Amino acid sequence: MKYRKATSIDIKEICALVKDAICEMEKNGIHQWDDVYPTQEEFLADIEAQSLWVGLEGSQIAVIYALNKWQDPEYFKAAWTYRGEAICVIHRLCVNPKFQRQGVAKNALAHIEDQLRQNGVKSIRLDAFSQNPFALRLYQKAGYEQRGEADWRMGHFLLMEKNL
Repeated sequence: MKYRKATSIDIKEICALVKDAICEMEKNGIHQWDDVYPTQEEFLADIEAQSLWVGLEGSQIAVIYALNKWQDPEYFKAAWTYRGEAICVIHRLCVNPKFQRQGVAKNALAHIEDQLRQNGVKSIRLDAFSQNPFALRLYQKAGYEQRGEADWRMGHFLLMEKNL
């Protein structure tokens, strides 16, 4: 898989991928995302901030994710083990349904971790929807540990961390 920063040219494919992923999640009883979040505007803001990445399989986007330091205020209630400045947060990790159950998310996480290690990041944080068993299993197998909880509009989320 080849990874690169997303561009505005990618936005139509990104939005279609997310729409398909929402349908797939709903088929599995996972009501994590909807037409309110995430939006095209959020992805465009990520692109503008140079924080949205795509993983390509051939010419198709197989996975997207945002990486930055932004943390929702709920994150400050968590019992993080790493308290320094060298942190990064994964947002909006989403695998194209055409590529699900093929190890794409696992490979993307390994790529993210390698990329961040090379840039001196010491800890990765994220939130995972408590009703998404696929995401929870992915993060737990990859060594992410629960450090807190948050309740947002769509439900209960686990705040997770992995020290690099």
